[in-house]
Amino acid sequence: MATVFIPPLMRDLTNGRDRIDVDGANVRQIVTALEALYPGIRARLVDGETISPRVAVAIDGYVTRLGFLERVGPTSEVHFLPAISGGNE
Repeated sequence: MATVFIPPLMRDLTNGRDRIDVDGANVRQIVTALEALYPGIRARLVDGETISPRVAVAIDGYVTRLGFLERVGPTSEVHFLPAISGGNE
């Protein structure tokens, strides 16, 4: 099972848990498994049918740009992070 690290702003949905082990071969399956355990988590991660532009996904230390299609291994660590972007001064 992959270990998903839950960001502090989403722990209200996971009863304070900061990591959860779930099955899934890609990010879409991970999000589906999380939603089954903790309803409402999908709404914070997904915009329409893609990962929200406000969320970055890192798997095993690498930020992915493939979104739902990114593969997840059985011992992977998955992080959902607030996306950081530059701004204008």
